[in-house]
Amino acid sequence: MRTSRLLGAAALAAASLLLIPPAASSAAPKPVPKPKVVSTAVAAPFNLALRGGNTYVADGGLNLIGRVKKNGKLATIAADQPGASGIAFSKNGKSMAFTTTVTNMETFENSASGLHIWGPRGKRIYADTHAYETKHNPDKVISYGVKNPSACVTDALTKAEIPVSYKGHVDSHAYSVTAVSGGWVVADAGANTLWRVNSKGKISTLAVLPAQPTKITKAMAAGLGLPDCVIGITYRFEAVPTDVELGKDGHLYVTTLPGGPESPVLGARGKVYRVNLRTGKTKVVAKGLLGATNLALGTSGKIYVAELFGGRISVVQRGKVKPYVTLPGVVAVETTKSRKTLWAATMGDPENKVPGTIVKIVKGKVRK
Repeated sequence: MRTSRLLGAAALAAASLLLIPPAASSAAPKPVPKPKVVSTAVAAPFNLALRGGNTYVADGGLNLIGRVKKNGKLATIAADQPGASGIAFSKNGKSMAFTTTVTNMETFENSASGLHIWGPRGKRIYADTHAYETKHNPDKVISYGVKNPSACVTDALTKAEIPVSYKGHVDSHAYSVTAVSGGWVVADAGANTLWRVNSKGKISTLAVLPAQPTKITKAMAAGLGLPDCVIGITYRFEAVPTDVELGKDGHLYVTTLPGGPESPVLGARGKVYRVNLRTGKTKVVAKGLLGATNLALGTSGKIYVAELFGGRISVVQRGKVKPYVTLPGVVAVETTKSRKTLWAATMGDPENKVPGTIVKIVKGKVRK
């Protein structure tokens, strides 16, 4: 199952995604002022980076890396970058890294993917995650799908074009990136893996995200158009890491989509993981997120999560998830260096001529 297809096709599917209403639990008192629109010059702003008072964006719809100017327009830094989705700067600000992916939009097959590292004096390095994944495929040891399926289950899933039982496929979609000591960490939404990339572009496997088991309920089966024999089975979906950030505690924080049909039918199954940067050991710190496509680290241990299908940004603290601000189509979220101000980005809706946006959210006190 090509679990990265949501991300690869998002620029084309933005209209339908924006029409998904926020989950009922998002009906809460507004904790912050209304987001201020800073730019409407974006289409699919999958990731933001804040550096030196400037806002940078990786736009997979426009296929570019850009800087937001004071008038809201984009100054192009890198053009013709297919499927641009991740962007980050080194700690000293001398290097910039961004991810790209070449996708066949008819089959959703990724034929190229990797990390571009642009340094001082025009130095350019490309870390080919697609080639590395093809050679190593770290999640090939993980079993996905259904264990010991009945003939009815096998037939039903096959007819629905859902893989029955399989090991991890070769598929790379280098989606997000963050700077760490000595290089970078890339969240690969196709490989279900975190790659460590050193300053010279050498790739190694840091962590493979675990399978995401879901017990299929009657409502889920009905929503997917599956027969009763599927009710009660446990399906092990792929983890789809969508963002990675380095915390002040030295650990990585990662959002995941839970794989499977790209709709809310299966419920809010997105998670946030904490990953040991040295050992790659993973631990769930939050779950129950609806389309967790991005995260930002705040003060006092807070984690802000963009829930694309929930149409909101939620805040995670001590494992509990609470709605923070309603923002339909939100796909990216970032915090300033002080972590006191949020920036976010929303998907455009070309069918209805609604542009993508970059917004600024000054955090305030929650009204009780």
